[in-house]
Amino acid sequence: MDLRRLPKIELHLHLDCSLSYRAVSRLAPAVTREEYARDYVAPARCANLADFLKRALKGFQLMQSEDALRLVTEDLFEQLANDGVIYAEIRFAPLLHCEQGMSPAKVVAVVERAVERQRCATGIEARAILCTLRHFTEEQSLRTARLVEQFRGSRVAALDLAGDEAGFPLDAHISAYRYAREQGLFRTAHAGEGCGPESVWHTLRQLDPQRIGHGTRSIEDPRLVEHLRAQRVHLELCPSSNVQIIPSIAGWPAHPIDRLLKAGVSLSVSTDTRMLTPATLTGEYEGLQRTFGWGREEFLRANLMGMDAAFAEDAAKEQIRNRLVKEYGALEPDA
Repeated sequence: MDLRRLPKIELHLHLDCSLSYRAVSRLAPAVTREEYARDYVAPARCANLADFLKRALKGFQLMQSEDALRLVTEDLFEQLANDGVIYAEIRFAPLLHCEQGMSPAKVVAVVERAVERQRCATGIEARAILCTLRHFTEEQSLRTARLVEQFRGSRVAALDLAGDEAGFPLDAHISAYRYAREQGLFRTAHAGEGCGPESVWHTLRQLDPQRIGHGTRSIEDPRLVEHLRAQRVHLELCPSSNVQIIPSIAGWPAHPIDRLLKAGVSLSVSTDTRMLTPATLTGEYEGLQRTFGWGREEFLRANLMGMDAAFAEDAAKEQIRNRLVKEYGALEPDA
């Protein structure tokens, strides 16, 4: 089974943390490969999520112009095409790209247009998710939610909450998520990555997202696992990134993705960040095959669950579901 050629969907992917060396070298020609590996890529094992996020600043700093935003978007689509991705949801925090005078709305417009151009050029169906961040104020968070509403009907699809989960409470973001809910906007939120299952419970109760970014440590609470299963709350799991960040996950065999799948939890597989975590979706599939024996059945199931949870219109989802079923069905049965 050629894992690279398998059609894949990716729901959890940070634009501003997925710059390839090729993109960085075009934006900052003085950066060598050695400097990229040292300064842009996070260590194989980080102390915690906050330690991991320190390297994210490098990507943001290079993405402060329209040309840079377009270049990074094009670079990411090239990575996706080489990885067999046929549907992607790409997230970024527009308020972080205004240091040279662009307004947040201008940032969103530039990225949205770049996503649409690359969607047409590559055939990869894609949507954008706008992130508010844990350290943002209530006003900044509401501003981000209102941008999602402002761009309704474009390739902008949803609101997300990312950032230092352990360092900042949810309080400043409740109003933004209430607004998004009242406007009928799609919502996801990071939880269960920098903190344990109590963070997932709190996020579900306070923000009411349809999906959870990561949610990896939900496995520590059987009652939460059952709640996720029963309520069809989708987990966007990123194994390599989780191993890199979460101290309690010592390596791939300790990752809970296979146990969560067997427990009936809706989940899909993503890379999270292709720069901080030098990952490809093909590499994630190879790790799942090697560690847990995943094959055609598991990969198709995860992709279909992801497509069911995707923030796209029904017609696009149905088209991609049909393609997944057709192409996976044409594979030789697992040995």
